[in-house]
Amino acid sequence: MGDPSGKTLDANTDWFVWVHDAKNIRRGIVSGDLPENGINYWNLYTKDHEAARKLGLNAYRIGIEWSRIFPKSTFAVNVGVDKASDGNISKIEIDEETMEELEKLANKEALNHYRFMIEDLRAKGFNVFVCLNHFTLPLWIHDPLTVLATKLRKGPKGWLEESTIIEFTKYAAFMAWSLGDIVDNWATLNEPMVVCEAGYLMVQSGFPPGVSNFKAAKRASKNMVLAHVHAYRAIKRFDTVKADEKSPSSAYVGLIHNVIPAYPLNESEKLDVEAANFMDNLHNQFFPRAVTEGWLDENLNGVKEKNEVKSYLASHLDWLGINYYTRFVVKGKRNLLAKLFAGIPAIPEIVPNYGFGCRPKSKSADGKPTSDMGSEIYPEGLLDALKAMARFARPLYITENGIADAEDKLRPKFIEEHIAVLEKAIKEEKLNVKGYFHWALTDNYEWAEGFKMKFGLFAVDLQTKKRKMRKSAKIYRQIIEENTN
Repeated sequence: MGDPSGKTLDANTDWFVWVHDAKNIRRGIVSGDLPENGINYWNLYTKDHEAARKLGLNAYRIGIEWSRIFPKSTFAVNVGVDKASDGNISKIEIDEETMEELEKLANKEALNHYRFMIEDLRAKGFNVFVCLNHFTLPLWIHDPLTVLATKLRKGPKGWLEESTIIEFTKYAAFMAWSLGDIVDNWATLNEPMVVCEAGYLMVQSGFPPGVSNFKAAKRASKNMVLAHVHAYRAIKRFDTVKADEKSPSSAYVGLIHNVIPAYPLNESEKLDVEAANFMDNLHNQFFPRAVTEGWLDENLNGVKEKNEVKSYLASHLDWLGINYYTRFVVKGKRNLLAKLFAGIPAIPEIVPNYGFGCRPKSKSADGKPTSDMGSEIYPEGLLDALKAMARFARPLYITENGIADAEDKLRPKFIEEHIAVLEKAIKEEKLNVKGYFHWALTDNYEWAEGFKMKFGLFAVDLQTKKRKMRKSAKIYRQIIEENTN
C-alpha cells in the first residue's frame, strides 16, 4: 500500500475494488481515499521497524496478504475433505505433495519479501506475531461488487462459501510450511465477528459486501469458525521448527478477537439486561467459545443445545488476542418472531452517545471524551474485556488498543489510563495477560474511513512518506523505559 510507482501494489483484493468503486464513493459508503496513496510500509518497513525498536518495543505484529501469496486460484490443488454427521467439514487432509503443488502457484517474490520483513524484525530483537488474514480476501475468493449487485445470488461469495474454508486452510498450511522456520506465533484471523457483523448486518459501516442479511451473517460466522479450526490444525502440522527457544511451541496458534463489553442502559430493566447479554453472546463469546469449548451457537440464542456441541471444534486455541477500543451500551426491544423462532428474548438497540456511537471530538452521555472517529474513551472497559475472555483459560494478549486523534491531544492520557488498567488486571486481578500492542505504530489506512482517522504514534506525510514522532510516542516510550529498567 502506498507505492507511488504502483509496482508493488496489490489490486487483487475485495477491499481494493470495493474502495475504488465509484458508486460506493458517491454513496459515501467509502471515503474515496485510495490505498495506493498510503504509507508504503511494503518498501519502508526497515524504517518503521527501527522506529519501533527505538521506542523500546520488543514485540511486533505483522499481517500477510493472502492475495499477494496466491494472486490466482488454488482450487485446482486437490485435498481430502471429510464431513461430520451435521454436514460441516470435520477434516481437511493436506500433505507434502499439496505443499509442492501450492508452491508452483505461489508468488515467490511476495513470499520472499515477507521473509525479509520478518527476518529484519528478528534481527532487531522483536518477538514476531504473524496474522494470516486481516479482513481482505483475494478477488477469486470474494467479489463484493458482484455479491452486492446480485444480493448474494452470485459470487464468488467469500466467507459465505464452504470452499473458502478449504482454500484458507491450504493457504495457512503453505505459510506455515514456508515460514515456519522463522515464525512461531501465528494468528489465523483478525476480528472475524467484525467481518460478519459489518459486512452483513451494518451496511453503513462500509465493509464489503454491504448486504444486510442475518442468515448470511450467521453462515459467515460459522464458516470462519471452521476456517480457524482447520487452519489451526494445518499450521500445527506444517510448522514443526522452533524459531525461538523461548517460544511456547513451534506453532503457537491464536486468534485476534475484537471484544466490546456490552452494558445495559438500565441495569434494573430486564429487557436491557437481556439485550446486553445477547450482544455479548453474539459479538464477544460466540467465536472463542466455539474454538475452545466446541459449542457452536448456531441460532445465537445463548442456550446450549445438544446438537450445537461439536467435538471436532473444541481445543483449537493456544492464545487469544483482544482488540479493545470502547464499549456498547444497549437497550432491549421486544420482538415476538425472534423469541418464537430463535429463542432470542430481546433485540439490542445500540444507544447513541455511548461507545462507538458518539459525536466526534466531543463528550459522551457520561461526559467522557470522544475520538475523531466518535468513539468514547472508556478505559475501565478494558478490564471487563479481559475478565470476559479469561474464562477461556488461555494466555491473553492485547493485540490492538488505540485512538483516532489527529491532534494527539487525547492519546497521551488514553495510553496512560489503559496501561494503568492493564497493570491492575495483571497485578490485582491476576489475569494471564502476556503482552500489549498499541494500535498503531504509524498512521494507517482505516478501511472505509480512509486516511482521515489518525491512529499512529508516528504521523505520516502521505506525500513524502516521512514519519514524525508524536508527543504520545514519547510518553509511551517513557512508560516502557520505567517498566523495563
